[in-house]
Amino acid sequence: MKKNILVTGGSGFIGSAIVKYLVKKKYNVVVFDNNSRGRSRRIKDVNKKISFIKGDIRDKKKLLSINKKIDTIIHLAYINGTKFFYKKPFEILDIAVNGYLNILEFCKIKKVQNLFLASSSEVYQNPIKIPTDENEMLKIPDIHNPRYSYGGGKIFSELYGLYFAKKYLKKFVIFRPHNVYGADMGNDHVIPEFIIRFKKIGKKKNFLIHGTGNEVRSFIHVDDFINGFDKVFQKGKNTEIYNIGTTEKVKISRLAHLISKIYKKKIKIIRSKLPKGSPSKRCPDIGKIKKLGFKQKISLRNGLKKVIFND
Repeated sequence: MKKNILVTGGSGFIGSAIVKYLVKKKYNVVVFDNNSRGRSRRIKDVNKKISFIKGDIRDKKKLLSINKKIDTIIHLAYINGTKFFYKKPFEILDIAVNGYLNILEFCKIKKVQNLFLASSSEVYQNPIKIPTDENEMLKIPDIHNPRYSYGGGKIFSELYGLYFAKKYLKKFVIFRPHNVYGADMGNDHVIPEFIIRFKKIGKKKNFLIHGTGNEVRSFIHVDDFINGFDKVFQKGKNTEIYNIGTTEKVKISRLAHLISKIYKKKIKIIRSKLPKGSPSKRCPDIGKIKKLGFKQKISLRNGLKKVIFND
């Protein structure tokens, strides 16, 4: 018997990739999204195989109007993009708290058994350990800094969900994506932002970056992310948390130079002030998903080429 799966935020970048994965696996999929950050065209090639409901998770009545029996929810609905952390902190928290509580109320009323929660590497902020495993302290360094609305909302959803699950769910799994990138991911992230700027500059140009350029991130191509998600979805254990990412430490200056080489353009890095609260280093320990069978297949260089040339 096919499972009926509800994906909130299913027209978003990561959400749409998960929806396509589920369709390929022959699940019955319901997508619930208001398209405020998502794009319906991302799932147009599978729209005849899914049910799409336009709605905001803060609208409980709309959410509860879903009349199909749902076995599993994959909850991704949120506001992503670093600039929004600073510009829309209240809306982020409203979705994180009131929207999420509606999802959990849906689980109670509709007797949903399984919930997979998309969290974020932002819960670690500036982690103590690099690479960072799932037992790292979660923190909000400064409640007056609007950036932490995002990570704070994710911490709430993890904590509340964990204890809700012990009372009402059969299975609750948290996954924390780390800098997922790919085609059509939107422009509010470092890789598409750099690509857009490279398209506009000449053969040689000063290239402005935030920070010193020595800030470190680890990037995972969306195809590899889905491979990791598959392992978590199929084999993840109840109440466990899984990082999904890669262990390759990449300085932001190196990222800029990698993209410049693909475009065959020379650049001179110009440094600027880093936004307050932006972490200096972030790289996950992925030992847990490796034990489930995850292996990275796409290097950063090849992944960037796939994005730039739309392979």
